[in-house]
Order: sequence, then C-alpha cells, then structure tokens
Amino acid sequence: MKITSVRTRHLRLPADEPLAGAPPLLGPMRDFVTLTLGTDQGIEGIGYTFFGGNLSASLKSTLETLATLAIGEDPRSIEAVMAKINRTVLAGPGGMVTLALSAIDIALWDIKGKTLGVPVATLAGGARTKVPVYASGALSRDASLDQLLKAAGTLRERGWKQMKTQLALPGETTVTKEVERIRKLRELIGDDIDLMCDINQRWEVRQAISIGKRIEEYGLYWLEDVVACDDYAGHARVTDALDTPTAAGEYVFGIVPFRHMFEARSVDIAMLDVMRTGGISGWLKIAAMAEAFNLPVVSHLYPEISVHLVAGVPNGLTVEYMPWTNRLFKETPAIADGMIEVPKRPGLGLEFDEKACAQYAA
Repeated sequence: MKITSVRTRHLRLPADEPLAGAPPLLGPMRDFVTLTLGTDQGIEGIGYTFFGGNLSASLKSTLETLATLAIGEDPRSIEAVMAKINRTVLAGPGGMVTLALSAIDIALWDIKGKTLGVPVATLAGGARTKVPVYASGALSRDASLDQLLKAAGTLRERGWKQMKTQLALPGETTVTKEVERIRKLRELIGDDIDLMCDINQRWEVRQAISIGKRIEEYGLYWLEDVVACDDYAGHARVTDALDTPTAAGEYVFGIVPFRHMFEARSVDIAMLDVMRTGGISGWLKIAAMAEAFNLPVVSHLYPEISVHLVAGVPNGLTVEYMPWTNRLFKETPAIADGMIEVPKRPGLGLEFDEKACAQYAA
C-alpha cells in the first residue's frame, strides 16, 4: 500500500455553544484545516488540525507541503513516514509545524485502522469501548453569574454527570467573587456531579494556593492549568499544597515537557492535546509515560478523536466534550448516560460531510 494523494481544506465554522446555549468562546467563528490522504488501494485516511484566525491559511500551506512528502510511502509504517517528514523540518517540537504533523499522524492511524478493520481505539490498546465524558465550554468565565447558573442547570437537566467551569474572572475580580461563583455553582448542580475548574494559566502560585484552599470544600474533580504551563516547580508547589487534584498539559508541545512535568511531580492528572502532542503517536507515548508515574490522563478538545485514545489506554480518565467540529462529520461518537462510545467502524469511524465542508469552505 502506498500514499498517492493529499487534499487539504481550510474551513470556517460557526463557534456556537450547543450544549447549553451559552455565549460562544473565542469569537463568532472557528477555523480548521482538514487533511485527506489517499492510497493506491482506495482507502483514505482523514485528519484535521486547528490554529485559528489569520494563520489558518499558513497552517494549510504547511500541512500540504509536509503531507506531500508522504506520497509513495506505506501509510501503515507510521513511525517511518513521520520520521521521513521530520527529517526535512528544521524546527523544534512546537507551533505550526507540530500542528501540521499531528494531522498527518492522525490520518495515518485512520488508514491503519481501516486496513486492519478495527477502530483506532483497538490499535491504541483497546482497554474499553466507552469512557466518561464531560461538558466543556458552556460555563465560561465570561458568562455572568446568572448565565452561568442557567447553563449549568441546562447541563444537569440534559443528563451530564461531569462539567467544567472557569475561574480567574475578567475585570476587577476578588477572592470573594471567585469563591462565591464556585459555591453557587456547586449548590445548584449538587454533590453528585463532577465539577472541574480551568484557570487557563491566569494565576500565580500564591494566588492559586490561596484561592484553591478556599474552594476545597466544594469538592472539585480537578483544578486545571493554575499557573504558567512551563512553571513545573510552581505547579508542584500548588499540587503539594492542595487536596484538590491538579491537571495540566494542554498548552505544551511534544513529549519532553511531560517528562519534566512528571519528574517534578507537577500534576495529579496529565491533560493531553492530540494536536500539540504530535498526533496519536505522541499522545500514546505520553500516556504510557504517565502510567509509569501512576498518573491518569485526560484529553483536551477533539472528542471524536480523543475517545479512541482515552478508551484505548488503561489510565484514561475522561474525555473533554467541546463539539467544535461536529458539523464536519456525517456522524460523531454517541453519548449516553455520561459516557462516550468508541465508534464500531474501523479507523477513526469518521467521515467528512462533503456538503458541510463545501458550505463552510473559507
């Protein structure tokens, strides 16, 4: 089997929030670049990547240039194909190059699964066929308290068993406002729903410890990205000081930062972004490293891909569900009773909706 063709597209989707009708995050539109790798046996592999805004055209060009280097190679030899491409790239593991390489890696795994007739989750280890999933994006820091509580009530009514909010509120916030927001949210949803909270690197260490201790009584499932992503010692100080589990990892690129993070005992939970880890291959390597440190892993974004990975590995904990890309596909993984299911179809189990792709072409 040989790769014979490469197709990329720049798509711009509405950035609505479908889970609870909350205000959209990061503006009214969201940009993606898709990839389709064709083979001489008629099997196609798909992937996509995300950077956003005015740089998406550059990302598309980078992806197409790098993916073309795979033509003539056997897509089942994923490490060999990616090594060939990497040898031509004089850049470190970060930024646009990694985002492009990740899309190629994802498409190769899709081809391999289709060739063998099994889901990617099986290739990734096949630990389970469904895993917990949490609602993300509906409870943002930009929402007013009334909007927040209304959206949380909607999520609860719709059967979500896990959901994530944000602190580090905009404007002239105070410790009292931060604590009160979590208190009222917990009172509304009750104690039987897992509640996560994302800080998005907006606190410094002493602030994270101070506020973190004040909200411990509300039983957060985890407190996420409390300080700068590369402050491994700072993360470790917060993790050691709090009973609430800490999570981080979505902002770093490649494998090496996770080694530093784990060796510094920075986090209780590793959060892996399949686009920033170098694709499925990098994600699985980091998950295995986390397992050696007795740490669970969770996904960041891209639930239709991430479900395969969290379900595939033995230390997968839960999948973040922020359905930014649902419009791109004819069908996405099913969710029921707080669980997301691995598609039974081979590969990623995904197929681009060509009508939608035409409609949202940038």
